[in-house]
Amino acid sequence: TYEVNFMMTQGVLPFKYETTTKTKLTALAGLPTFLELAAVLGLFASIEKHLKVRHDSQGWTDVEHILGLMMLNLAGGEHVEDLDRMEADEGLCEVILQLRSHGLSRKERRQLKHRWRKGRERAFASRSATHRYLKEFHDASEEERRKVELEKGNRAFIPSPNEHLQGMLRICADMVAMIQKYRPEKTATLDQDATLSLCNKEEALYCYQGPKAYQPFNTWWAEQMLILHTEFRDGNVPAGHEQLRCVKEALACLPEGVEKVFLRSDTAGYQHDLMRYCAENGNERFGVIEFAISCDVTKEFKAAVSRVNELHWCRLYRTDEDGYRFATNQEWAEVCFVPATDKRGKDAKPYRYLAIRETMSNPELPGMETPDAELPFQTVRFGSDRNKRYKLFGIVTNRTLDGEALIWWHRERCGKSEEVHHILKNELAGGVLPSGYFGANAAWWWVAVLSFNLNMAMKRLALPEKWLPRRLKAIRFHIIGVPGQVVRHARQLTIKIGGGRGSYELLLGIRTAIAKLLPAPAT
Repeated sequence: TYEVNFMMTQGVLPFKYETTTKTKLTALAGLPTFLELAAVLGLFASIEKHLKVRHDSQGWTDVEHILGLMMLNLAGGEHVEDLDRMEADEGLCEVILQLRSHGLSRKERRQLKHRWRKGRERAFASRSATHRYLKEFHDASEEERRKVELEKGNRAFIPSPNEHLQGMLRICADMVAMIQKYRPEKTATLDQDATLSLCNKEEALYCYQGPKAYQPFNTWWAEQMLILHTEFRDGNVPAGHEQLRCVKEALACLPEGVEKVFLRSDTAGYQHDLMRYCAENGNERFGVIEFAISCDVTKEFKAAVSRVNELHWCRLYRTDEDGYRFATNQEWAEVCFVPATDKRGKDAKPYRYLAIRETMSNPELPGMETPDAELPFQTVRFGSDRNKRYKLFGIVTNRTLDGEALIWWHRERCGKSEEVHHILKNELAGGVLPSGYFGANAAWWWVAVLSFNLNMAMKRLALPEKWLPRRLKAIRFHIIGVPGQVVRHARQLTIKIGGGRGSYELLLGIRTAIAKLLPAPAT
């Protein structure tokens, strides 16, 4: 009796699974709305314009490859092999195939069929075709240059992107410009930071933390909540290497309508050529760029901080969401400090240096009492009480903002931009690199960036405001992963939503909002 019941339920609880081929079902009924938004934002046209990987008239196009990988990211896949899982979704494939022929003439539809010698059978590219496509973003000559540079002892080598990777940057700039068109911002606060993507690739290099990794360097536009620029790098490249060049490239990506630019960075950006460029009208379009950058806590800086009068230290206060102001355990003070590495002329306006100190409340462990004991942060002692030890941090700026306000403004960088790194690596597929080829991994990272920006565009342009702080897993749960049945009747494609009335109304509201983004027809 037990064996019979087990066969009936297929498990411990009384239910069983069966497959069906009578209807085309999809577990991703909300995913086509992202394709609709991508079309309105001009993403299809931008890919066709800037990517010329596929030159011949056979096989998969650039648009099909890139959008397929973006849908994989949004749906939650993280491997090239997961495209097979997307292909197994018959309902979604029916929608994709129908959308590809939408708006085409009869002649263009015939040409579309002839792209495959044996006939078209898939909606998504196979894993082998995808790996071949990603490999096109790799430049073998740059690998030879890396070997030469390593032999010379120059470990900080960044391969020059080939024309295809440069095309990905232009596609990203086009998308940002379209979002700026619908939600214009006059100010651009740029947060620059690198992130480690750990991996076990044989070709990857060891990072400063020890294991093998790659280390993309991102520029985040805080007001638009978009990734403006990224550069894929080896793990051994210092975060601040060639940061000024990245600043210039990011500024070139800013769309029309931006009038004022600010820059925030950690100590990787503490470079005098970078600060001089920002402070002395280095950029013709934006003029002076106001910045706040964490500075190195050197012996000279510590000495300058030790000369600050105790009366000049101010308690650092925080204001909560209800407007209540309360004291933290940190203090700040202006520091008279001009580093020897500052080679500007005598007439140059000096930077402001701020020091933040925090009392070390925990007792010191045995062996850590000496001043030279290594800690993961800089420390200093003040006044006659030599037993009192402080954590010490520094900020350099050319802003005239009040010191307390400046500190909190600078720390806003640590919240959102680092959260973006987590989303790219863990909620999208950026943290699971598919290849041993550097360029292929760079293209994969770029797809994750484009997917992130498309999801942010969905939240800002097509969803109610309450959705703006929601994470990608919530978007998948409520919007993308809605079950549906795809029905084709009388040349009309219908997706019957199975997630209840709430899911239907949400998807309908998204499509209505996207349709409103289209320009009004000419009269």
